[in-house]
Amino acid sequence: MANTTFNGPVRSENGFKQVTVAASTGAVTTNFEIASDGAISTTSTIVGRQKIDTTFNAAGAASATLTAAQSGTLFLINGAANNVITLPAVSTGNVGVTYDFFLTVAVGGSVTTTIVLPGSAVSDFQAMLSLVAGTAANAVSDVAGDTLTLVNSTVANARVSMTCVSDDGTNSKWMTTALSTPIATVA
Repeated sequence: MANTTFNGPVRSENGFKQVTVAASTGAVTTNFEIASDGAISTTSTIVGRQKIDTTFNAAGAASATLTAAQSGTLFLINGAANNVITLPAVSTGNVGVTYDFFLTVAVGGSVTTTIVLPGSAVSDFQAMLSLVAGTAANAVSDVAGDTLTLVNSTVANARVSMTCVSDDGTNSKWMTTALSTPIATVA
C-alpha cells in the first residue's frame, strides 16, 4: 500500500492501529493501537522523560509566568537572587497541571524565591511543608495562602511539587508538597 499524507487532523470513530504483516504467512500483528475510548496499547515500550527547564537557574533574578503547556516540567532554581514564579491564570483547563521545582543553589541570605498563584485571595495552596533536617513530627499543613516562599537561607536540594486539583475559572486549589531547610511558608 502506498503512503498517504494528510494536511489536517486525522479522525477515526473506531481508533487507530499500526500493524505488520508477515511476508511468509500473511499473519497480521498489531504493534500499536489507540482504541476508540482513547486507551493506548503497544507491544513495545513507551519511553518518556521529564522536561527540565532552566529559566530560573541563572545567577540573576528571574520572573516568569508558567503555562499549562509546561505541565510535567522540572524547573531548576538558582536561589542566589530573588525569583518570582507565577502559576497560570485561573482556568478550568488547569486541573491536572503539575510542576516540580528543585533548588540547585541555596537561597541567599537577603532574598527569597516565591511561587505565586495569580489574583488576590482567589486561590490557595493546599500545602504539606516539611523541614528536611527534622523529623516527621514537624510537618506543617497550610491550606490558606496564594504565595509559597522558599525563605532566605533555604539550602540547596529543596524540592517543591504541585498539582492543580480544582479550578472553576475563578478559584483554584493546588496540592503542594515542599521539602526544605528552613521550612517553606505559605501566606
